[in-house]
Amino acid sequence: MKLISWNVNGLRACIKKGFYDYFQEADADLFCLQETKMQPGQAEIETPGYFQFWNSAEKKGYSGTAVFSKREPLAVTYDIGDPAHVGEGRAITLEFPELYLVTVYTPNSQDGLARLPYRMEWEDAFRAYLQGLDARKPVVVCGDMNVAHEEIDLKNPKANRGNAGFSDEERAKMTQLLSAGFTDTFRYLYPDLTGAYSWWSYRFKAREKNAGWRIDYFLVSDRLRGQIERAEIFSDIQGSDHCPVGLVLSDGTPVSK
Repeated sequence: MKLISWNVNGLRACIKKGFYDYFQEADADLFCLQETKMQPGQAEIETPGYFQFWNSAEKKGYSGTAVFSKREPLAVTYDIGDPAHVGEGRAITLEFPELYLVTVYTPNSQDGLARLPYRMEWEDAFRAYLQGLDARKPVVVCGDMNVAHEEIDLKNPKANRGNAGFSDEERAKMTQLLSAGFTDTFRYLYPDLTGAYSWWSYRFKAREKNAGWRIDYFLVSDRLRGQIERAEIFSDIQGSDHCPVGLVLSDGTPVSK
């Protein structure tokens, strides 16, 4: 099973920058998007051979997620089962016979950590939601999780300590999530690889200098570790300030929890 996740920072803009070329080239079984920034009907998105699922924010031009799947899921759920976290289009869950696929666009804590209190509430609710799924069958979680977990995950950790995406509080929540039974697939395969980033600021020629952050993830239930074949960051793909990330899972039968 081949999966791709990409924060496109506005799908309509990304389409003008080669989105369809990459989408066709990737030929993923599941292609997940974050920050679509569009409402249904604002553009006709052509993905022949794929079922489409959208969760758009109530606010136009903001947030939003989507999943394109070659397989029809057993069920689709939007948001994370908590009325306090509805309206921003931040999550979609597809249930398949062997696993759940969740794509997520985690709230940004914003400048000065202005939205950190809400972010902390989201983190706890999202972790509880994933644990509930994981109790039933294995889970694959992907998306822009808006945190560089460890110092190795960004170019300038000392200068960014305490900033949104690298605050102690956000990093601790990621540690807590992983400790709850989930594996960061990229770090599982490449524990010491430096310079591997998925987001770069548009300022200061950050991408040209590879002064980036790894904030886009594929996490899996720990019991899927043995099925991780590849975990990739496609840093050469343009079209957004993020690049796509990928995961390939073998077809082994997941072990029941």
